[in-house]
Amino acid sequence: MKKLALHWQIILGMVLGVVFALIMAKFEWGSSFITDWIKPFGTIFINLLKLIAVPLILASLIKGVSDLKDISKLSKMGGRTIGLYIFTTVIAVSIGLLVVNFIKPGSSITEATRTELVESYKGDADSKIAAAEKQKNAGPLQALEDIVPSNIFNAASDNGNMLQVIFFAIIFGIGLILIPEEKAQPVKLFFDSFNEVILKLIDLIMLFAPYGVFALLAALVVESPSTDLFAALGWYAFCVVLGLLLMMLVYTILVFLFTKKSPLFFLNGIAPAQLLGFSTSSSAATLPVTMERVEEHLGVEEEVTSFVLPIGATINMDGTSLYQAVAAVFIAQTFGMDLSFGVQLGIIATATLASIGSAAVPGAGMVMLVIVLAQAGIPEAGLALIFAVDRPLDMCRTTVNVTGDAAVSMIVAKSVGKLGEPHVRNWDDNYPKK
Repeated sequence: MKKLALHWQIILGMVLGVVFALIMAKFEWGSSFITDWIKPFGTIFINLLKLIAVPLILASLIKGVSDLKDISKLSKMGGRTIGLYIFTTVIAVSIGLLVVNFIKPGSSITEATRTELVESYKGDADSKIAAAEKQKNAGPLQALEDIVPSNIFNAASDNGNMLQVIFFAIIFGIGLILIPEEKAQPVKLFFDSFNEVILKLIDLIMLFAPYGVFALLAALVVESPSTDLFAALGWYAFCVVLGLLLMMLVYTILVFLFTKKSPLFFLNGIAPAQLLGFSTSSSAATLPVTMERVEEHLGVEEEVTSFVLPIGATINMDGTSLYQAVAAVFIAQTFGMDLSFGVQLGIIATATLASIGSAAVPGAGMVMLVIVLAQAGIPEAGLALIFAVDRPLDMCRTTVNVTGDAAVSMIVAKSVGKLGEPHVRNWDDNYPKK
C-alpha cells in the first residue's frame, strides 16, 4: 500500500484531533483528560521545532551568505528580498482595510455583546497592553538598536531574538567571504555538515507531525470560548479570512507572473508547511519545514532559501499586518468611530512596521496590535473584543505568513538565476552536489 503523503497525514491528524475533542467534550472529564494527557504532546512537537530553529538559522544563513563568494551578490539579493517583503506587506494591509471598510463587521456587534466580551477578556487584554507599553515608549531607533546583540549566546537562547541571530549569522558569513579561501574553508565545511545534520533532524521530527497536530487541534477545541462569542464575532472573522484568501491569491499571481510556475505547482509544493503553520501558529517553528519544501519541492536553490526564508520568518508577517488592519477598524466600528482616510493611511504604515517587529511566535501579533490602535487613536480596551477568535485567526494568518515567505523566495531565486526544478531527496540521500 502506498504511503500517505505528509500533508495528507497532517490533514488527517488535524481532522481526527477535532473529532476526538468533540467526542471527549461530551464527557465531564473529557476536557481535563485532553488538557492533561493529549495537549502535552502538541507542546512537545512545537518545542522540537523551536529547538532546531536557532541552529538552523545559524547554519543555513552562514552557509548561504558565505557561498555567495561576493559581497555584491549579497547586497543584490538582500535588497530584492527586503523590497519584496515590504511591498507584499503594504498590499496585505491595504487589502485588509478595503475588506473591513466594505463589509463593516463592527455594525453587527451589539452593546450587550461588546460589554460581555470586554468583561470576559479584560485581564488578557490588560496584559497585552502592558507588554506593548514598553515598545510604545521606546525611541525612534529602538528597533534598529535591538537588531544588534550584545551577546550572541544570550540572543541564541531566546527564539524571540531571531533578528539578532540573523544579524550575527549575516556578518559572520560576510567575514568568511572577506578572508582568504584557504582560511575560510574549514569553517565552511563545518557549517555545511552542521546544516546537513539539522536537515536530517527535520526529517525525524516530521515523522511526529501528524501526532503533534492531532494534540494541538484537540486542545484548541476544548479550550475555545463559548460558541455565542464566536457567533457574535463571525463577521469580523469572515473579514480576516476573506482578506487572507485574497492575499493568497496575490501570492499565486505574483509567482506566476515572475516565475511562470503554475498556482497548483506552488500550492502543492508548500502545502505541508502551510498546514504546519496553521496548526502551530508560529512561522519560526514552521521555518525548518518551509525551507525543506521550498528547496526540494519548489526548486529554489539552497543559496537563496538559506538567506531569504530565515529573514522572512522574522520580518515578513503579511497575514499579521492584514489582521491588524482589519482588527483596528473593526474595533473602531464597534465604538462608533469613523476613521478618516489619513488615519487609515497611518494604519498602513504602522501595521507594516509593526509586522516587521512582530515575533514569529503564537499571539505576538496581538501585542503589536496595541501599537496600531494607539497610533489611530482607537481605545485599547477594544482589544478584548477580538480575544475570543484570535487563536483560530492566528492559525490562518500564520499560514499566509509562511506562504508569503515561499512566494518571495521563488521570485528572488528567479531574479538571480537560482530557480530550477524540484529535487526531492530520499530518506537515505544527501542533497545533490551543487
